[in-house]
Amino acid sequence: MGKIYDIAIIGGGAAGLYAAATLSSLNLQGNSMQVVLLEKMHRCGLKIGITGKGRCNITNTKPWEEFSTHIHPKNIFLKNAFYGMSNSATLDFFNSIGLPTVIERGDRAFPQSMKALDVVSVLERHILKGGIEMRKNSPVAGISHKEEGEGGLFEIRLDDSDFLLARKVIITTGGLSYPTTGSTGDGYVFARSLGHRISPCFPSLTALVPRNWREEYHGISLKNVSVQLIVNGDVVQDEFGDLDFTNGGIEGPIGFKVSRKGVHSLINGQKVLLRLDMKPAVSVPQLKERIAREMQQGGCKGLRQLLPKLLPARLVPLFMADNKDLTLENLPARLKAWDFTIAGNVGYERCVVTAGGVSLPEVSQKTMESKLVKRAYFAGELLDLDGDTGGYNLQIAFSTGALAAVSAAKEFCPKQ
Repeated sequence: MGKIYDIAIIGGGAAGLYAAATLSSLNLQGNSMQVVLLEKMHRCGLKIGITGKGRCNITNTKPWEEFSTHIHPKNIFLKNAFYGMSNSATLDFFNSIGLPTVIERGDRAFPQSMKALDVVSVLERHILKGGIEMRKNSPVAGISHKEEGEGGLFEIRLDDSDFLLARKVIITTGGLSYPTTGSTGDGYVFARSLGHRISPCFPSLTALVPRNWREEYHGISLKNVSVQLIVNGDVVQDEFGDLDFTNGGIEGPIGFKVSRKGVHSLINGQKVLLRLDMKPAVSVPQLKERIAREMQQGGCKGLRQLLPKLLPARLVPLFMADNKDLTLENLPARLKAWDFTIAGNVGYERCVVTAGGVSLPEVSQKTMESKLVKRAYFAGELLDLDGDTGGYNLQIAFSTGALAAVSAAKEFCPKQ
């Protein structure tokens, strides 16, 4: 018979590491839970290591009223978890275990070192201090629930001949984004085996790929522009900020923001258009006046001389190629509405987060416990819960991971 643990955590990503760190803190307060963290890869937190371009945007410090507007599809599900482990509490925790943090533009919090791997290292050190067992290179093949005995036990199969038993299980295996880090959808299989429904999954915070996207666009970054996402002729989203043109397609902060609805619309067979406004601060009549002044005072003799005064130089030939009938008369309107027909997206290979997942009505938002199988808990990206870019998704992982851990530990922690 395999060793019996009080709690087994399956998945050593953001939610799993934070759940384990929370249980470690409880053990350090005088409790003695037997806990194991199982990670399929050779290292924990591989995806954390690449977040924020390797700097790790830990959280966003906005208050709940504003923070919640960046959570999809049902932000109310996160509320209890957020108030149990808020963004400010998360930063206090990291600071207390040896990771100083800083706040940047947009209320985004980072480790002071600007090294994402420092986040993983400090969590692992804290986890080991509380006597939590960490097993890497330990992929889980399946989970089953044995009813016999008080509350029953979960049998966690590691391979054909090896298994372990746990009184409770916290499943934090992530979604499908960046599969090279270990996120290959295992948790959906485990959840289904326990009777749970999986809401349809699709890539979010990903590059939208315009039709006939060309290499000449790659590497261009735009500041203070706005985009409208137009689906079947209707404007469904409007965002202002920075945009990047990459080898994947249209990305950057506002490109990512519209990608969730964009991808979902494409999956549903709808026509998706991205309308770029290069001059959102001025109206068409104001732009006409500016162009007239440039022509009069600047000595511009035509479009080729005028456009470099209005657009980044690398963008001029591309703008002209996409607007073959461009004239001085229609130029203001075209600068305010440069349309890109969206043909697809780059998929899970380089999307930041997976939308969809374990159906929320089947999970208690007060405890993260399954409503179908007692003593089983879910947290992190595995849930049908995701956020915008800017630190929101890691906070979802930390808040739900902490709540799952605290809820699972109550039975074993008289000193909690």
